Order: sequence, then structure tokens, then C-alpha cells
Amino acid sequence: MEGTAAPGSRNEQAASPRRAPSQQRSRERVERMLAAASALIAEQGSDAMRMGEVAERAGVSIGSLYQFFPDKRALIWALAERYTAESQACIAASLAEVNDADGLRRAFSELVNIYYGMFLAEPVMRDIWSGTQADKALRELELADSRANAEFLTAVLKRLRPSADPEALETTAFLIWQMGEAAMRLAISVGRQEGDRLVAAYKRMALRELIGE
Repeated sequence: MEGTAAPGSRNEQAASPRRAPSQQRSRERVERMLAAASALIAEQGSDAMRMGEVAERAGVSIGSLYQFFPDKRALIWALAERYTAESQACIAASLAEVNDADGLRRAFSELVNIYYGMFLAEPVMRDIWSGTQADKALRELELADSRANAEFLTAVLKRLRPSADPEALETTAFLIWQMGEAAMRLAISVGRQEGDRLVAAYKRMALRELIGE
């Protein structure tokens, strides 16, 4: 789904607002910084997180933190990239070998369940994407991620419907992924039982469009 385009993906509309570490020691420091930011967001939300707190928890100087992340937004962006990379890898692997309707039904249902579970289990992921609409660059990142994920689904639909209009299949796949993002946000904003029902309803609607169920 949602997912969030990662390094190496097809996110050409937006560039990560941070410096990439080139040495192993620097990469290890950056990992500590991201882990610290993730923990603080989980505890208090991204709005309350302060750069000084991140540096202190990561065991680095504030100057070292700013060297790689010029502001809080850059930290959140990096975490969003990480989640989108993980989700894209999962989606690509799940859909790569799907060649029939039954396989698509199983793979799609499993992906929705996995993604819903990630949102439920990861407060950082929820916090990042709940604020997407307030940040134009993050909206572009989410849109690029949806387009990239839709391409995996489009490839399956083309295998299942070789005579169908390719443009129509691309539109269907893109819309279904984007609706999935909205469905996940809605599901985690209500009680768990209602959320479960909403996710189940989304799966039924999507599968009817994808394979005529």
C-alpha cells in the first residue's frame, strides 16, 4: 500500500531533505539517531519531539545530528522512507508469482492484513502518516509510493487480463492502493472492532473490482 517511496524506488517527485552517510561509522550514528527519533515519537508524538532529545537519546552531539538531519522534518522523512521501503519489498514479493485469481485473492488479502497489523502495532507509522496531509512533500512521497505499489498490482492484472486496456488496469490498481491508504487511516481512527469491519469491507470491495467477487 502505503506506505511510504523509498531509496531506489520510483519517487522522482521528491528528494529526501537530508545528507546520506557515506562511512560505516556515520551510518551507525544515523541508525542510532533514527532509533532515538522513532522511540520518542512512539512515546510522545512527532509534534512534541525535539532535536535535542533525539541527540541526547542517540548519544550524539546536536551538531552531529544536524549534520545529517537539518530539522525534525528530515528525521520524519527518513523514517517514512524506511517504512515505505519495507512495505514495497513486502508487496513486490507477495505479488511477484501471482498468476491466477485465487492467487491474487490470497495475496491481496494477506497484504491488507499485514499492512493493517503494521499500523496497529507501530505508533510511529501511525503518527507519520496521520500528519501526511499537513506536509506537501510527505503527500508527494505517499503518492509516489502508491504509484509504485500500484505497478506491482498492475503487472498481476495484466497477466490475468492480457486483452484488457492497460491504461484502465493501471487506473484501477492505482485507485485501489490509494483507497487502501484511506481505509487504513479510517480503521485505526475508530475502535478496534469497527476498524476490523472497515478493513474487511475494503477487502471485499477491492476484490470485487480486481477479480469480480
